[in-house]
Amino acid sequence: MELLKQRILQDGRCFPGGILKVDSFINHQMDPMLLYKVAEEFIYRFRDTDINKIVTIEASGIAPAIMVGYIMHLPVVFIKKKQPKTMENMLSTVVHSFTKDRDYTVCISNNFLTADDRILFIDDFLAYGNAAMGVLDLVKQSGAKLEGMGFIIEKAFQKGRDVLNDADVRVESLAIIDSLEDCTITIR
Repeated sequence: MELLKQRILQDGRCFPGGILKVDSFINHQMDPMLLYKVAEEFIYRFRDTDINKIVTIEASGIAPAIMVGYIMHLPVVFIKKKQPKTMENMLSTVVHSFTKDRDYTVCISNNFLTADDRILFIDDFLAYGNAAMGVLDLVKQSGAKLEGMGFIIEKAFQKGRDVLNDADVRVESLAIIDSLEDCTITIR
């Protein structure tokens, strides 16, 4: 996705510790036309799968997941970082956030993630794979089938893909960052 790569180089900002900020166009202020193109690319890459639901984790994965669901005419469900008092049939797991450096108990209702579901997980970043592994745990608890995981940006140097490959997960990343060393963005 050359459009995405160019946008990362143009508007992405690098901070020490392997942090890439894309908040001006992906996960704070959003560029809907870019996210639409991102969604089209995910759909193209997963065209050989039999998906009936899109899943993401709050908050930054919601916008791209909704775009994918909108185009595919599929429901989108997001894993919550805080349990609502009204949630029934809750499945939960613990996920460590690299960006926020804290653990979250995330949850989803088993009413919306069931053994009948064949899901595509969409998120903004793949770093260490912590959120993705939490999703795998929830999928296992529910009996659903994971068809694949799509990430807008993968930070390859943080090895999240290795964790997912070891778990035999199909991963599609639209832009792969090889390095943020010396706050220089190096894209594969």
